[in-house]
Amino acid sequence: MRFTFEQKDMTTLPQAEAACWLLTNGLGGFASASAAFSVSRCDQGLLLAARSPNRRSCLVHRLSETLDTGAGPVFLSSQRFRDGAPDEDGYRRLQSFVWDGLPRWEYETGGVLVTRRCAMEHGANTAAVVYTVENRSGAPCTLRVTPAFQFAPKGEPPQEPRPVQYGDGAVSCGGMTVHITSTGDLTSVPTGYETLYYADDEKDGRAPGGVGLTCCAASLTVPAGKTGKLELTFSAAPTDKTAETILREAEARQAALLERSGFRDPAARELARAADAFIADRPGSGGKTILAGFPFFGDWGRDTMIALPGCVLTRGQYDTARDILRTFLAYEKDGLVPNLFPEGETQPMYNSADAPLLLINCVWLYYQRTADDAFIREAWPALERIVRAYETGTRFAIAMDADGLIRAGEGLDQVTWMDVRIGDILPTPRHGKPVEINAYWYSALRLLARLAPIVGESGSEYEALAEKVRRSFVEKFWMEDRGYLKDVLSGAKADEQLRCNQIWAVTMPFTMLSPDQERRVVETVYHHLYTPFGLRTLSPEDPEFHPFYGGPQRERDMAYHQGTVWPYPLGAWYLAYLKVHGNTPQAAVQVRRMLENVPALLREGCLGQLPEIYDGGEPGPSKGCFAQAWSVGELLRVYEALERIEEASE
Repeated sequence: MRFTFEQKDMTTLPQAEAACWLLTNGLGGFASASAAFSVSRCDQGLLLAARSPNRRSCLVHRLSETLDTGAGPVFLSSQRFRDGAPDEDGYRRLQSFVWDGLPRWEYETGGVLVTRRCAMEHGANTAAVVYTVENRSGAPCTLRVTPAFQFAPKGEPPQEPRPVQYGDGAVSCGGMTVHITSTGDLTSVPTGYETLYYADDEKDGRAPGGVGLTCCAASLTVPAGKTGKLELTFSAAPTDKTAETILREAEARQAALLERSGFRDPAARELARAADAFIADRPGSGGKTILAGFPFFGDWGRDTMIALPGCVLTRGQYDTARDILRTFLAYEKDGLVPNLFPEGETQPMYNSADAPLLLINCVWLYYQRTADDAFIREAWPALERIVRAYETGTRFAIAMDADGLIRAGEGLDQVTWMDVRIGDILPTPRHGKPVEINAYWYSALRLLARLAPIVGESGSEYEALAEKVRRSFVEKFWMEDRGYLKDVLSGAKADEQLRCNQIWAVTMPFTMLSPDQERRVVETVYHHLYTPFGLRTLSPEDPEFHPFYGGPQRERDMAYHQGTVWPYPLGAWYLAYLKVHGNTPQAAVQVRRMLENVPALLREGCLGQLPEIYDGGEPGPSKGCFAQAWSVGELLRVYEALERIEEASE
């Protein structure tokens, strides 16, 4: 899809900063800035390089650009500052900004037309910028570009000036180096420091600014009536590739992603392209992984297992899926898989009750598409260990009770996706028997029963236990008078809160409710939790409902799962709606109608992406991570289901 912003869409700098863009390199590194080419948060920059998915550093934070047509320099770049320095106001000269997988800007001033294009090299920590200067004026003009560096871990902007060195096309600081090449004149300048203002960080209670370091500049003079090109590359390692070459390769790659998406719907094709941004190499394991979201998150086990079916399998990336699954199977320990992969000598964190069960689900979904018996035999020992550990008990108080249901968590444990901790406070305590964990558990047992014959086993014991789980689940979770499921079994008042977690009891490959019960769950969730942006995490009628997400960390965490709208469960609701309506063409038409706002969602916030969350009261501008893997992946599953139904009826 092509998103175009004209001058009328960016009459003020805050308005021009409302949308942003994202480029990734398949290593965990990325580039991101606003449509105005400003950085409005510390986690943006032209080159955030990755040594691994969870070890990223901001090297090149932004570019300051001026154009001198003889009447004095004017800014093409835009930026706000904290120290009283006037804003760079290039947005006033911005004629258009276009996103079609890569960003492109066009400026006009004094009879000179300047186009800026940016790209990242896939598989390398290298960013490229290409300027085309068409001088229609009657005098020479000079474009000058001054990079501002940070040399700091991602999310930790320096607050004080630091020494920086420049020489022979390389800038160094704090043990890190950026290599620069340019087709223009690249010269050193006196070291300078600028104090940037991060509007998006300040409103969320983060540090409102940071320091940028300047020490060199590139310039190009274009005679009257001529056209010139200024190319710049910034790389964590020396490179022989020109910026134009990197740009052309990126354009070809973006076009290929659309072509290979396998979808007919334009929004689905764009989401398929968006999904590729989250796939990254994991050097520590030698395999692939899925990054949970940009700009904040690395790779998490839970997020990976939720995002994999949509971000990988719907796109036919079966080798990648198998590679990711192997990584997590290799790290299985005590029936658990990593929820977080810290780097270096630090051991992975295993605090997830859902990731191991969702891993089993992903193995099944992979097998359904590939019939890869050899991989099932390879994975089987770990799958069995997961089930045995859940039966007999493992860490984080994860264990099966006498009724066959799984309990999880104690103390300050955070073991489900809806857990958050503020010091010694758990705003949404779910210790006990969470509804979605037990939905995953039942389905996992049935899946192992289906896979057992591949390894020469009968699977009958899994079937018997699954039946016990089914009876207990329906008896203890279903509330006939209310028409929905309890959220958790713990003996607390919060057990009966109306939350979105129950929707997965309808959409797993094997489910426990009757058709009528499933239909009532879908209807109840729709009436209380559904929005076109996502599902609310708590009913607005609940006294603990928080309509707004924002402010300092504590305020945000208190609202995070208390009504905040999440796009990712919406995918399950659409699949549940199709299921309870028989997956008919008529049901597909209704879901298509409800999805008509997706192109608008892709235009808001991070272009071509879906975010982590929205406000629970009146969903509006996106919040949290501006690009979230499971939000993208779950809607891709819906589009795939729709196209399957529609193709069958043609």
